[in-house]
Amino acid sequence: MIQLKQLSFSRGSKQLLKDADLTIHAGQKVGIIGANGSGKTSLLALLRGELNADDGELNQQLSLAYLAQDIPQENIPALDYVLQGDTLFTEVQTALQIAEKNHDGMAIAELHMRLGEIDGYTIPSTAAKILHGLGFGMDEITQPLTAFSGGWQMRLNLARLLLSRADILLLDEPTNHLDMEAIVWLEDWLRSCTQTILLISHDREFIDHVVTHIAHLYHRQLKIYPGNYSDFEKQRAEQLAVQQASFEKQQAQRQHLQAFIDRFRYKASKATQAQSRLKMLARMQEVLPVQIENPFSFSFKPTQAAGNPMITLENLRLGYGDKTILKGINCSIRQNDRIGLIGQNGAGKSTFIKLLAQELQPLSGMVHSNQKIKLGYFAQHQLDLLESESNPINHLLDIDKSITEGQARRYLGSFAFSNDDVFRPVGTFSGGEKARLVLALIIWQAPNLLLLDEPTNHLDLEMREALNLALQDYSGALIIVSHDRYLLNCVTNELWLVANNTVQTFKGDLNDYQQWVLEQEKIPAITEKTETSEAPIEKKPPISKQKIQKLEESIQQHEIKLKELDTALNDKQLYHESNKTKLQDLLTQREKISQKMQKLEEELLKFYED
Repeated sequence: MIQLKQLSFSRGSKQLLKDADLTIHAGQKVGIIGANGSGKTSLLALLRGELNADDGELNQQLSLAYLAQDIPQENIPALDYVLQGDTLFTEVQTALQIAEKNHDGMAIAELHMRLGEIDGYTIPSTAAKILHGLGFGMDEITQPLTAFSGGWQMRLNLARLLLSRADILLLDEPTNHLDMEAIVWLEDWLRSCTQTILLISHDREFIDHVVTHIAHLYHRQLKIYPGNYSDFEKQRAEQLAVQQASFEKQQAQRQHLQAFIDRFRYKASKATQAQSRLKMLARMQEVLPVQIENPFSFSFKPTQAAGNPMITLENLRLGYGDKTILKGINCSIRQNDRIGLIGQNGAGKSTFIKLLAQELQPLSGMVHSNQKIKLGYFAQHQLDLLESESNPINHLLDIDKSITEGQARRYLGSFAFSNDDVFRPVGTFSGGEKARLVLALIIWQAPNLLLLDEPTNHLDLEMREALNLALQDYSGALIIVSHDRYLLNCVTNELWLVANNTVQTFKGDLNDYQQWVLEQEKIPAITEKTETSEAPIEKKPPISKQKIQKLEESIQQHEIKLKELDTALNDKQLYHESNKTKLQDLLTQREKISQKMQKLEEELLKFYED
């Protein structure tokens, strides 16, 4: 159990918690939400013991594991690095290696028995399953850590965390570097695990599917709500409605009291009553009026009709150099289309978007574009194109010199750039602030074709919700790549699947796609992974369920035999000199069964690859 009692906590001069109370019970999966800067990540650091409270009590005696943000630059294989996440398994394995080196028969027997007790013989296969679920191919798990780019290294850290036996898992934005397929797998894993989870995420669909409770950090207080994020929204709305009614009732009461005071406070016969009401008014606890909590409020301008079709693609082939990423593309985009592009990372979604944005020329085929298209294109690399020495005001004036500074300030204020923020150098901005500015600049220009490639990566829940609402009212054509399923569900009415080197309409909604992903049980053949490059997906044949079941049953039977041998080896009489032959025979049997089980596990892992 985690318990905060009257806890106060500051970072620098900013107080994040004041006399806050919170209780989290074992097994609960808690989503921590709150505005940017409210202290969510600092709260996790407090629980880890990296920061100290100013006052109050923090009771937490359980073991913790958290998602590390860096990775050692070592040449150990990815699988070995992930296995280190299970510290108990690692300790026993290390001790076993030492015992075998020293030919210590008794220690070897005891350690093998210990491995059986902690299910240590299944740990490597579990680690491989986790890596598979997070998108790693079987040929990759033996590659060194240095072979992976930053985003894939973060996936290795996530895999290492999931293998941990810690009582509590602290997850701070675990989906940041995941595609939709990996997110779907991760949801399923977290729902089935028995550990307590504290989760920070800006992906409301992910929160909805994982958590059992919401801890809301608001006005330096923590309040826990049962249910997921959607349940929280309903409870919060009801709470705010009650608060508004209480405020209105209190205001009427205050006005009545004030009117009595103003009328009679200087009359001797009523002075005592007036003073009494004056004290009552002073003691009355003020109920805050309900305010619009989202600091963002913007919308798209009306768009100019371009006519149909806007873009037509004929027998298109796309790629880089002599490498083909997509081919055989034949489709049209019309002015009322609202299309979500789905498919695994590396399948070519960004490549397709770049073609539509005219940042990439086709290797072959024809592109017919309407001359009335006014393009709005958002991609992550555009955040780096902002001038670091400039500020939001100047960026907006650069694209529209006709507006006044006052108009620019009011518009930027709707994206929460207020006061001196509009004059701050962009070089000091966070990723979220840069993303907001790029979106603000695009929206101001009233595009009639909007191409969005992962627009929510750096955005918090409030900004995501504001963008969601704005896109629902957008009147132009929209094509979007996003792993934010809530956003896709709300703003698109058609899905195009990018897979197997082509683009085609997906018959179904996101729920159908998620089910399709879970049923595929395939591993993508990826030869190189970077943050920007994309490689084609290789279709894998379906895996035989019967073969997997037979292998798993055989492994279980060998585990039973190992446990029986471990029990026999636990007999202290065996280690007398007179029983030396029997002991050696049991150890030999155990070694043979252990080797056989290892081969079965390797066969099971290779079966996924086939």
